[in-house]
Amino acid sequence: MEDVIDLLREANEPVPVPLELPDEDLLIEIEEALYVALPDDLRLYLATVSDVVYGHLEPVTVTDPNSHTYLPELAAVAWSMGLPRRHLPICEANGGYYFIKHDGSVGFWDQSDSDEEWDTIWHWITDVWLVD
Repeated sequence: MEDVIDLLREANEPVPVPLELPDEDLLIEIEEALYVALPDDLRLYLATVSDVVYGHLEPVTVTDPNSHTYLPELAAVAWSMGLPRRHLPICEANGGYYFIKHDGSVGFWDQSDSDEEWDTIWHWITDVWLVD
């Protein structure tokens, strides 16, 4: 996990207005807004590297409610499209959503019910996002 965090930091692209990282209070507010506890790996991702910008994939963020990657808004849209409520979207892509399960594993959901899966968000980052 620490190696993946280092890889993300190295890949981070400069942007005019950098994103901020959330504090613990904001993560609790997000959980309350979603009525769902954030899986541990998602919580760690959000707290440590959700400010990284890289490639064309744009994983969820929680510090700017006006952002198209704002987790509560993205979750509402994904759930309304049919993503099971027990899953949290982590990234919109190709007409579907990469999502994280409560156990921390990551999958891809679209209308075809893809069976792609990664053990953790850190595996997804190295196998999907950083390959971008």
